Amino acid sequence: MANNSANVTAGKPRIGGGIYIAPAGTTLPTDAKTALSADFLALGYVSEDGVVNSNSPESENIKAWGGDNVLTIMTSREDTFTFTLIEVMNINVLKLVYGDDNVSGALSTGITVTANNGELESHVIVIDTILKGGVMQRTVIPAGTVSEVGDITYKDDEAVGFETTVSCEADASGNTHYTYIQS
Repeated sequence: MANNSANVTAGKPRIGGGIYIAPAGTTLPTDAKTALSADFLALGYVSEDGVVNSNSPESENIKAWGGDNVLTIMTSREDTFTFTLIEVMNINVLKLVYGDDNVSGALSTGITVTANNGELESHVIVIDTILKGGVMQRTVIPAGTVSEVGDITYKDDEAVGFETTVSCEADASGNTHYTYIQS
């Protein structure tokens, strides 16, 4: 197979936002271009670092007497997405990071955020990306839960942001995410 530089690309967010959340159980999109339903809420700007997907298997090697590797068994495959949300006054961002029940109000009248040990809700998460040549890519996470939030830094020379890691849980088909690519 010949090399083809036309298949090399970078990824940018779709205009209007690149990451959306909806309540668990929302009907999943099944292609890269169909408009999302009104159930999906935009999380706004993501830092210039973009989105990172870690999807690496862990395995164990079985060795025979004498030390030869005779079998490799996959023991797990953790699937996570990490991104830094920089619209920290966006109510949708706050609800994802702190939990729906821990955020109330509106920016115009005042938002109250409570931080506690409560379990965070699972969401359907969609990440829309534009590849080279206007090719659309949509990643659909059927069940994603915030599993880690990095340190929040308040400085006068950088944007405040929530470095957010979402852990993907397997759906009824055993899949942790779907990716659709369409020109």
